[in-house]
Amino acid sequence: MPRNENSIRYRRANFSTRLPKEPLYTPSHFWIQELEKGLWKVGFTKFAVRMLGEIVEAGFELEPGNSIRTGDIIGWVEGFKAITDIYCAIEGTFQEANPLLEESCEKIYNDPYGNGWLYLARGIAEKSAFGVNEYVQFLDTTIKRIQGENE
Repeated sequence: MPRNENSIRYRRANFSTRLPKEPLYTPSHFWIQELEKGLWKVGFTKFAVRMLGEIVEAGFELEPGNSIRTGDIIGWVEGFKAITDIYCAIEGTFQEANPLLEESCEKIYNDPYGNGWLYLARGIAEKSAFGVNEYVQFLDTTIKRIQGENE
């Protein structure tokens, strides 16, 4: 992500990133950005992919047009460090998985806010989503908790 006024720098412990200001963020470490009225692009945050490690495989259990609800498991990713479910952050209909991931899942890890997005959905964003400043506070709390668990 280029350094500019559209993002803020975040650093805590051994983790640093640039967080885009425009998307909303979820407590499950997804970013969601409204592309047009009711159409959302969804991806993992850099923190999420850091916890997963490089992504080697991804899949979705839905077809375009399927109904979705926030919190539903709609797919999965396998990273070097972990396998995790992809939870839905939108209430509405699934539009499509990112077609670029078919050729290279590494984009999720290498470019999570760009070409590594996960899926498009039409509907209403997760109610617990918040802006970048609140996500920074959430990350601080999350990393403190992780550090406390490892001490």
